[in-house]
Amino acid sequence: MCGIAGLFHVSVPKPVDPARVKAMTDMLVHRGPDGSGIWTGPGIGFGHRRLSIIDLAGGAQPMLTPDQRAAITYNGEIYNFREVRLELQAKGHSFRTESDTEVILAAWREWGPDCLSRLHGMFAFALYDAAADALFLARDRLGVKPLYYAELPDGALVFASELKGLLAHPRLRRTVSPEAVDDYLAFGYVPDDACIVAGVRKLAAGQYLLLQRGRGVGPPVRWWDVDFSHPVSGKPNALAEELTEIMRTAVRSRMVADVPLGAFLSGGVDSSSVVALMAEASRSAVETCSIGFDEADHDETGYASLVADRFATRHRARTVAAADFGLIDTLADAFDEPFADASALATYRVSELAREKVTVALSGDGADEAFAGYRRYRLFAAEERARGLLPGDVGRALGRLGDLYPKLDWAPRFLRARTTLQALGKSSGEAYAEAVGVTPPALRSRLYGPALLKALQGHRAEERYVKTMAEAPAKDPLSRAQYADLKIWLPGDILTKVDRTSMAVGLEAREPLLDHRLVEFAARLPANMRLRGGSGKWLMKRAMRRYLPEDILHRRKMGFVTPISAWFRGPLASEAAAIARSSALSELGWFDAAAISRLAADHRAGKADHGRLLWQLLMLDKSLQRLFGLGASSGYMAAAK
Repeated sequence: MCGIAGLFHVSVPKPVDPARVKAMTDMLVHRGPDGSGIWTGPGIGFGHRRLSIIDLAGGAQPMLTPDQRAAITYNGEIYNFREVRLELQAKGHSFRTESDTEVILAAWREWGPDCLSRLHGMFAFALYDAAADALFLARDRLGVKPLYYAELPDGALVFASELKGLLAHPRLRRTVSPEAVDDYLAFGYVPDDACIVAGVRKLAAGQYLLLQRGRGVGPPVRWWDVDFSHPVSGKPNALAEELTEIMRTAVRSRMVADVPLGAFLSGGVDSSSVVALMAEASRSAVETCSIGFDEADHDETGYASLVADRFATRHRARTVAAADFGLIDTLADAFDEPFADASALATYRVSELAREKVTVALSGDGADEAFAGYRRYRLFAAEERARGLLPGDVGRALGRLGDLYPKLDWAPRFLRARTTLQALGKSSGEAYAEAVGVTPPALRSRLYGPALLKALQGHRAEERYVKTMAEAPAKDPLSRAQYADLKIWLPGDILTKVDRTSMAVGLEAREPLLDHRLVEFAARLPANMRLRGGSGKWLMKRAMRRYLPEDILHRRKMGFVTPISAWFRGPLASEAAAIARSSALSELGWFDAAAISRLAADHRAGKADHGRLLWQLLMLDKSLQRLFGLGASSGYMAAAK
């Protein structure tokens, strides 16, 4: 894995200062500690930081074709590069290295933008074609690898793997985006179609951007999408066999590396499935690692040890303190943009542990989105069944009734919940958008001051989900929700978390359960083969029965749980109050300090649980300090340390 950065003068080929490209690239040294390179041409400059994985001696970048007519800086792994290489050799192309980078260059020369459909893997790259005087930026199908870009006042376009790379350019304007602030507080992350720095964009998953000199910056082009609208028919056993083979292929293709390789193992069905298939394919014991917590309610190491013993892995486990405050500033530095998924603390620690022995680690991320594993899918499906039985005016009445939180002992259990009743008063898309979010609109609006409300101009973060679900290529509500999560939640939260935490310690994380062929297969399944009888990942669990015991397949999902509510009633209580009175949020002038103080006081007193929102505000404050120089950073978090 690597870090990339660069600059392209869109209008005319002005000279590019290599030192400026180097400054951007040096901000990404953590992504590529093994080497660096800079290349410049007329109106173009590429930078690269390398983490050596394949062809350790011959894969240096930026890489040029022998005739110097094309250049590339690339972050990622192409798992089928040897097959594509053979196809290109049959067409007359020759190769000087054993790297996948050179294969991308040749594939571009042969097929142009259509080369992307032939590449199986995770990637974000910039390619310059001298003959066309054009820059080509591309991102993989699911958004495993990130790519930021922005236009400068002088008309140049800059790009980088992380926001900090762009910010190293002195001409990039730093202005806080009010819409991104609302998006972040709604979801706990800034989605792919937004950025906390106004004017900065992220190339979305499955998109490319082709810039020809003199023609300006046009809109990105979508080159891949997932289609839920054509479910297949088939017997469960046959489909389970097909799924097993797809998973087996995905895992084995990601075990190719010229450096030590291992896996994260939590003991859940996803990571356990990956480890089982790795053990099946490996001639030696698989390196696995897991993180445990000093609080039993949050510890999964017993399950991980059970799986490790079953497959005779070389397993290492480490117990860390649930109150891991020392990482808060480290994570703020790693993410740049505000990021409030508190499981990032544990993900960082397990990446740190893995890096002690390996350079590449396979993870189990992606199965929950592809096969409907989250609890929210089950609740949403139940709500949708109820919504389908209720006339619109009855649903709206129940929604208003939910605001009063009535005692409905006569109703089915799921209808007793206040949030369920409120959801029935909304459209399907509106209800799911709030279910997947962190802070609902009503609570956010209580915190916003007049200046932010005016700047938002009616912007509402949840509309992104409503629109995406309405436009989804899907025929049923569950599939529409999954489609939206694959487009918004997966790249915005899960993949951002894994990329930044693993790259912060120089570890390459690979996600076999996000192989696009596996995701496409899952999308073609009837909804009842993803979610059945209240159980998500139904067909996947059926496929894995030959490998995993029942107590792993059907145990309660835990994940990395961080007790942030308890933190803000204990060691972080003073920090919650500090956010309101003397922080970057206060200096920004967009928030009602009195409202934040009341919220923090109610939480400390146990009158309400605002732990997640307080964590959001803390991480937003950290980001604003770092990116915009707001607030007093000296002494901050002193009480927690």
